[in-house]
Amino acid sequence: MATDEVRVSIRGLSKAFGTQTVLSGVDLDALAGETVVIMGGSGCGKTTLLRLMIGSHTPTTGSISLLGRDIGGLEPESFDEIRKQFGILFQSGALFQSMTVGENVALPLKEHTDLAPEVIEMVVKMKLELVGLRQHANKLPSQISGGMMKRAGLARAMAMDPKILFYDEPSAGLDPVTSAEIDQLILELTRTFGVTSIVVTHEMDSAFTIADRMVMLDGGRVLKVGPRAEFDAIRRLPKEAVDALSEDDQIVRQFLCGAAEGPITRRRSAADYREDLLGIEAGDDSTQVPNNPGRK
Repeated sequence: MATDEVRVSIRGLSKAFGTQTVLSGVDLDALAGETVVIMGGSGCGKTTLLRLMIGSHTPTTGSISLLGRDIGGLEPESFDEIRKQFGILFQSGALFQSMTVGENVALPLKEHTDLAPEVIEMVVKMKLELVGLRQHANKLPSQISGGMMKRAGLARAMAMDPKILFYDEPSAGLDPVTSAEIDQLILELTRTFGVTSIVVTHEMDSAFTIADRMVMLDGGRVLKVGPRAEFDAIRRLPKEAVDALSEDDQIVRQFLCGAAEGPITRRRSAADYREDLLGIEAGDDSTQVPNNPGRK
C-alpha cells in the first residue's frame, strides 16, 4: 500500500551526451509501497533515466533525490550508504557464473555487513524461499533456466532489505507463464515489504498487471504520468474517439495498443525520408543540409 513518503524525487532532469539530448525536463516522484512503470519506445530515454536514478550517469541539469537525499553532489562513500538501501534487477539477471545461486545472493551481505556466516546462510535461504529457489541454492547459473536466473537476481536484489527496487525489463526474453510469475513476485514484494518499485518495461501485459502509476516517455520527455486506470481508459477508447484526443494522448494510445498506424509511425516515416533525402545518419538531430552537397 502506497504512503505519502516520497522515496524517489526527480526535478527538471535533463541528460545530454555531447550534442545529443536524451532526456529533457523530467519531473517524477515515487512513493513508498507503490510500483511506477516507465515505458516508451526504443530510444525514448527510459534506460538512461534508470541509469541516472541508480547513479551510473550524472545529470546534465536537474536533480535526483533518493530517500530524501540529493545524489548529485554526494561523495562516493555517502552514495555507497544509499546504494545499500536500493536493489537492482538487471535485464539478464547478471549473476556471477562462477558462483552458485546461494553465493550470488550472499555476496552483498558479505561485502556490506558484519553478519556472521551462519546468519548470512539463514538470510540467503529466506530470500531464495521468497522467490521459490531455496532448493536450488547450490546450483550454478548455467544449471538453471532464464526465468530462474531472473528470480535469483531478484533474491540478490532483496538481500539487503532495500527500500527501493529498480527493475530493467524484468519480463524480457521470458515465456508468458514465467513472465506472469515475475509479475506476481514484484506485486508480492511491493505489498508485503512496502518496497518502492521502479520498473522499466515495454511489455504492456506486465505493465498493466503491476503498475500503480505509469510514465510514458517520448523523445526524452515525459509525455504522460498518471494512475494505471487513466492509461487503461486511453487504451480502451474506440477508434472513432481517437481523433478527439490530444496528440500526446494519441501517441500514448498507439503505443499502448501496439497499433501500426498513428502519430508515432507517421513521424518515423517522415524522419526516415528526411534522413534519406538529406544524407543524415539515423540518430543525428541536425536538420542542416550538408555543405556543398554536390562536391566529393
